[in-house]
Amino acid sequence: MWRDSFRLQMFCLLMAVLAIVVLVHNFFQLEHLDDDTVSGPNWITENNLQHSLSQTAKTTRKPYCGYKQQILSKREQAEQESLLAALQWPKPLDGKVAFVQSTDPARSDFVIVKPSGFLKVGDQLEVLVRMKDFQGKPKQHGGDYLQARIHSPLMKAGATGRTVDCHNGLYKVFFTLLWPGEVKVSVSLVHPSEAIQVLLRLREERPDRVYFKSSFKSGRYSETTECNVCLPGDLPVCNFTDLYTGEPWFCYKPRKLSCASRISHAKGGYQKGLLTQEESLFFQSDVNIKRPIFSSGPDSVIVKPKAFTDSGSMDRAEDPTVSPSGYYYEDQWRSRTHWIHHFNNSDDITKCLQGKVIHLFGDSTIRQWFEYLTAFVPDLVEFNLGSPKNVGPFMSVDLKHNILLKFRCHGPPIRFSTVFSSELRYIANELNGIVGGRNTVIAITIWSHFSTFPVEVYIRRLRNIRRSIIQLLDRSPKTLIVIRTANVQELGPEVSLFNSDWYSFQLDSVMRKMFSGIAVHFVDAWEMSLAHYLPHNLHPQEVIVKNQIDVFLSYVCPLQT
Repeated sequence: MWRDSFRLQMFCLLMAVLAIVVLVHNFFQLEHLDDDTVSGPNWITENNLQHSLSQTAKTTRKPYCGYKQQILSKREQAEQESLLAALQWPKPLDGKVAFVQSTDPARSDFVIVKPSGFLKVGDQLEVLVRMKDFQGKPKQHGGDYLQARIHSPLMKAGATGRTVDCHNGLYKVFFTLLWPGEVKVSVSLVHPSEAIQVLLRLREERPDRVYFKSSFKSGRYSETTECNVCLPGDLPVCNFTDLYTGEPWFCYKPRKLSCASRISHAKGGYQKGLLTQEESLFFQSDVNIKRPIFSSGPDSVIVKPKAFTDSGSMDRAEDPTVSPSGYYYEDQWRSRTHWIHHFNNSDDITKCLQGKVIHLFGDSTIRQWFEYLTAFVPDLVEFNLGSPKNVGPFMSVDLKHNILLKFRCHGPPIRFSTVFSSELRYIANELNGIVGGRNTVIAITIWSHFSTFPVEVYIRRLRNIRRSIIQLLDRSPKTLIVIRTANVQELGPEVSLFNSDWYSFQLDSVMRKMFSGIAVHFVDAWEMSLAHYLPHNLHPQEVIVKNQIDVFLSYVCPLQT
């Protein structure tokens, strides 16, 4: 009898062991499951969040290029197609073009149409730009990227122009004459059309040319792996797609650690060897990157003052498409869309910001605002949060006047040095956590770190931010929201491949279109950096930042006129 009982116990024990083995095997299979076997879409949108899995636990073996898999509503799809269509750039007539047939700024020229005509403030000035190749032959197609401005150095005055591509090697640039005196014209070739085609190829085919990394740590053991919006290959990845916005982000899975052990994010580096030998000829600093095009005749005109000051004729209704949106005179920015108060002493800024909470979201170009205000206003003292230098988050406080100023960088992709994983926040999510009201001020910029990705990635990010802005303004309509646009920068052969002004110009165009028509205000950092006499810089010098702050604070505390 006892033998039968013993056999029964052994049988039960064997079955229990077998069950444990099967259970462990199933867990192993689930952890390493290929996404092809999972039902439902891989891409997370606002309509299918039920398919979301934990950021810290999900592992898969399938590479992701989420911007190609977005599930859009009909309205979103129509908007995206319209935005992409507006960005279409003219191409050379015959595919690849030899270097000697590409645009040579030294042989190209411009002429002022009717340079000796009677011109007064408010008139339009037309300039014709004629492109030639390195053999001196006229170009037969368009697609060159130009930057143009008028300026009067003695008056520290400047404004940008509007360029029209005639698609035949000719370009027309139109300037509005906004101050009297001698006004000079300057035109530069940023990139020849042949270089633009290379930049287009890189944007679509090599979104990985800037790569990122994350550190994973458990106890004393740590690993570092590569991260990006899209990861090539067939290695296991950690899915850090944001559960609320659906913004995609992936890292290769560490060999020994779990995805949940991620502690930080950082810029990894820049890919090399992106160009062929022929393509590299289109990116030469002293030859065809931001090179001046000279006039074949007079390069300046004399502008007469108006007979009377007609301030009523100035369009003060804000419109991000007004060109130019403003101009410099005596080194001070004068907007054509709203009245500017120049905050030349710290007491004026303190009075304007008293009782307010100011949130600055974005990249290092809006961090400059935080740094300027903290340095310029004596009572605004930075509170040490122990954040990494130049990364943040940062906070300054004026207890006497009840002012709180905060800066936080936007979520990945962001090319900062080490950012703690807990501080990787998406602007849309941060906006959703703000109550808002008449004493809440928000300023946002987001552009530079998206230049290496297909535009769909950027459109998605702005769509999420815009949705959160609309919701915030719906619940708290007195909240003030300001958008800082992109700006121009110094370019060389390498920087051009990652952060060209042409990339920034395209993203800036998208930003203006997507935020037009809602109750936000614009600080036109693009024109304010291009119209100024100082050299172009990703981080504009203090006098330009000061003018940006003047525009920003003029929205916070508008002049009573």
